[in-house]
Amino acid sequence: MSTSTPTPPPHEVSEACLKCPSRHGAMRKLGVMIEDTEFVIALAGNPNTGKTTVFNALTGLRMHTGNWPGKTIARAEGAFSYEDHRYKLVDLPGTYSLLSASPDEEVARGFLLFGQPDVTLIVADATSLERNFNLVLQVLQITRKAVLCLNLMDEAKAHGIEIDARNLARDLGIPVVPCAARSGEGIPELLRELALMAARTDALPPLKLPLEVPGLTRALDRVESALHEAVPALPQARWVALRLLEGDREVIDAVRDGSLGQDRESSPETASSASREIPLQLAAELRWELPQNLHDRLTEAIYGEAARLADRNVRRQGTTRRLVWQQRVDHLLTHPVTAFPIMTAVLGAVLWLTVIGANVPSAMLATLLVDHGHPAVHGFLQSIGSPNWLTGLLADGMYLATAWVISVMLPPMAIFFPCFTLLEDLGFLPRVAFNLDRVFQRVGAHGKQALTMAMGLGCNAAGVVATRVIDSPRERLIAILTNNFSLCNGRWPTQILLATIFIAAAVPKVWSGTVAAASVLLVALLGFAFALLSSWLLAKTMLRGEATSFSLELPPFRPPNFWRTLYTSLIDRTLIVLWRAVVFAMPAGAAIWLVANIPLHGEPIALPIIRALDPFAWSMGLTGVILLAYVVAIPANEIVIPTVLMLTVLVTGQHALGAGNGVMFEAGNDGVRGILQAGGWTVLTAVSLMLFSLCHNPCSTTIYTIYKETRSWKWTAVATFMPLVIGFALCATVAAVWRGLA
Repeated sequence: MSTSTPTPPPHEVSEACLKCPSRHGAMRKLGVMIEDTEFVIALAGNPNTGKTTVFNALTGLRMHTGNWPGKTIARAEGAFSYEDHRYKLVDLPGTYSLLSASPDEEVARGFLLFGQPDVTLIVADATSLERNFNLVLQVLQITRKAVLCLNLMDEAKAHGIEIDARNLARDLGIPVVPCAARSGEGIPELLRELALMAARTDALPPLKLPLEVPGLTRALDRVESALHEAVPALPQARWVALRLLEGDREVIDAVRDGSLGQDRESSPETASSASREIPLQLAAELRWELPQNLHDRLTEAIYGEAARLADRNVRRQGTTRRLVWQQRVDHLLTHPVTAFPIMTAVLGAVLWLTVIGANVPSAMLATLLVDHGHPAVHGFLQSIGSPNWLTGLLADGMYLATAWVISVMLPPMAIFFPCFTLLEDLGFLPRVAFNLDRVFQRVGAHGKQALTMAMGLGCNAAGVVATRVIDSPRERLIAILTNNFSLCNGRWPTQILLATIFIAAAVPKVWSGTVAAASVLLVALLGFAFALLSSWLLAKTMLRGEATSFSLELPPFRPPNFWRTLYTSLIDRTLIVLWRAVVFAMPAGAAIWLVANIPLHGEPIALPIIRALDPFAWSMGLTGVILLAYVVAIPANEIVIPTVLMLTVLVTGQHALGAGNGVMFEAGNDGVRGILQAGGWTVLTAVSLMLFSLCHNPCSTTIYTIYKETRSWKWTAVATFMPLVIGFALCATVAAVWRGLA
């Protein structure tokens, strides 16, 4: 590894640069807090190059790293110290280009232009350098205060790829550091190069591409000269001139409003609105003298230079066994005949493992927290002289709801989420999205909706935010409105529990696990079917338009780090989701206890509400208890089952929830089944609830996220009530057919 030019030591950094008010103003405008940070590093790169892994390696944070494109939707920030200096690292969304105007590219390009970072760290996939060079060359048109990180060098070696990093550094004029961020290889060298580049005070001219376009050089010189006169501090004048000649609206607006290139030395006379209009008018005039296909010619020049760089610096030693194996597996996973059966089988296997594995730990937790823990908490409160009403509120309400959330939710999540994360890190989920792409295109939606639906399997709110990767506003709105049909964290435990204690119980024990897993799998697949159906209806009615095309990159298969994946999935998904459920379960438990103990005409408030809901619920195969539980559980889907259990105990009168009385539930699934059967539950009730769990309104967090993303109460209402209407109709139909056949 080598650098192209000598670099001064870190202590020679310019204080004027650090204290530049316009730079700080632009950074604050972009939402970056820099008061205690000396240097700002922008982290850029193509999707799926390991940017987040590099981010974690530098900052010590534990952002989730998924092996699929589009994982980083918004900007993430972290900080680290190196040799007595502090650095803020800003992880920009992965993007293939800075020349178009998709949301992720606007975020990345906007930060590089307006944020004016001290260094841009470009992360490239060493196994696909020719494709990655396109973005590298575009960044170097803006600034050469950059460092190139050749990540995934371990995979490149496994594929027989050799890279001449020293010669590549000379060609690009920036440091090039080979790395394998997952194992920490090359990270110390990367830190050193970042520190040296951040400390440089000399201006490095942007890299010039050979642009063989008639009249372009003369036009660029004239617009660049006008920009220097109007905005003397502009550091990317030639690149900005090129964008002005192409008619880039974002750059035109930035020059016009003065947000680009202003510093504390600029006076109103040298940076006035009138002076900034001069280069804009000149660019508009010269634009007509240039070829109409200027954008295409520029793109061709970048691709041509990327190919030349790859040809000079990358050598592939034949075809390795690993590459052949991956190609064969990819052929099976993406073939129209074999793809969908394999996808279904893999998801079914994960669900089967979850169903089989969750029974014993769930029973153990219920015994510990409910059978033993609840009497202990109840007795402790009484021993310290707690009033009966307070004892009931805390022990029979808040504690009991929390105990049931933990015992019901923790075991299946602790199995399902690590399995799901392993599939994600392996590279299986992008293949799922690839296979579903054609289907979404046919119903008038965007192919990337397959990615956002996959993210919705973890959390619908995250899936809604992930729709930012969709460029088309119409297709993005379709993806937002239909994401709720993807089963989220909070609904998987409900599906698995009901399938285990009711549907599995209806078949011989040897088949119980398989049947339970198959029933949950069927509900999940039904969710994708409803997403497709509702997308088609929206595309044909309220949101008419043509589906747009896109390129979906299939990442290479990567062996996941098992223990790291287990740790991150338990911390980032299982425990965080469980904590969220506990936070909502405690006030929900208090609310349940209150409606069960505050009398109205001689009976608890909850009973007349449940009786009023019973006829409507019966028509859908449900109970009034279930509908009331879903009202209480609007803050979080995770608390539906605990709420149903506590309200069922109230209705059946098995145990009083009144002040001073204990609530003793039997441990395990048999105890849960007994409580629910006493409340009038049958297999039809369980099936109807599984379907209603799939098709009902989003949780409050997702509803709020939908409003934040759409800024429209109209579309938020559509997203909230559309699945609810479908759920009512679906459950009523199933109940009618079921009773008719009985």
